[in-house]
Amino acid sequence: MTGAVDIDALPQVMGADGEFHVTDEAVDLSGTPIEAWAALGFFWLLGLTVFYQFFTRYVLNDSAAWTEEIARYLLIATVFTGATIGVMKNNHIQVDFFYRFMPGRLARLLATAVDVLRVAFFVAAAVLTLLLMLKLGSTSRMTMVDLPMNWVYGVCMLGFAAMAVRAAQVALIHRRRSYSVLERPESSMDDR
Repeated sequence: MTGAVDIDALPQVMGADGEFHVTDEAVDLSGTPIEAWAALGFFWLLGLTVFYQFFTRYVLNDSAAWTEEIARYLLIATVFTGATIGVMKNNHIQVDFFYRFMPGRLARLLATAVDVLRVAFFVAAAVLTLLLMLKLGSTSRMTMVDLPMNWVYGVCMLGFAAMAVRAAQVALIHRRRSYSVLERPESSMDDR
């Protein structure tokens, strides 16, 4: 009989005593980048704010007015810090279809141009955000909470700056290994 599976050869999770004996692998968070911890922190603050908003609105029937605005800004902070992880892993949306039909040298040249333009875009975005912050100064305040809007823009600027640094690191990895994920879609950033 072909294709038969020997059940005795499979890993056993049920012991002779009739109980499950499964152990989890150890969790290793040592490789977690600082941006991921920052995004997680903003996300938890966002969750607590939304919970407080829900509690005051539906349980106490007296909604806290500041929660909606602060939740919006915490969502912005979560996105801008979390986007850095996508840049670092090089898994943002990209089109690699045409690279399959290009000559190798042209594909390498265009992939390098994409890396350079990506770094330049993030640097430009960080600089423009800084210029906006300088222009606004301390006069622009949040609507419900008397805090400067530059705090929100500062998180965005730091997010763009971190994305620029991570994009430069990705470009260096692509240069060292002589190909990018655009040229070889089956590869990943872990294939160093």
